[in-house]
Amino acid sequence: MAAPDLPPVPEEALEERFLAATGPGGQNVNKVATAVQLRLDVYALRLPPDMFLRLKVLAGSRWTSDGGIVVTARRFRTREANRADARQRLGEMLAEARLRPERRIKTKPSKAAKTRRVEAKSRAGAIKRGRARVVVD
Repeated sequence: MAAPDLPPVPEEALEERFLAATGPGGQNVNKVATAVQLRLDVYALRLPPDMFLRLKVLAGSRWTSDGGIVVTARRFRTREANRADARQRLGEMLAEARLRPERRIKTKPSKAAKTRRVEAKSRAGAIKRGRARVVVD
C-alpha cells in the first residue's frame, strides 16, 4: 500500500552550491563551476516516521549528521542540466521512500511436501551409505 501523495519539496528546504566539475568540458571545466551540490533539509519536510527511516536507508552515505541529504550532480557540462539531474535524482529517492514495502505473508509447507522432503533425504542417505567402505568379515 502506497503512502498518500506528499506535497512537492519546498524551496526553503533546498540549498544549492555550484562546484568546479571534473571530466569532459575542455577549458570550460577549469573556468566555470558547473557541478551542483544539492542539499535537502529532511526535517523541514516533516515526513512520517516510517518514510523518514526508509529515506535514511536509501540515502546511505549521502545522509549527513545534521539530518540532510547531499546529492552531487556533475554528469553534464552545463549548470542547468546538472541542476535538473540533481533535483530529479532527489525526487526519485523521495518517491521510492514513499512506497511501503509489501508485507510478506508467511506460508508453511503442506504435509505432502514435508513427506516428499523426508523421503528424498532418506534416499540420499541410502545412496551415501552405499558408497561406504565394504567391511570384509
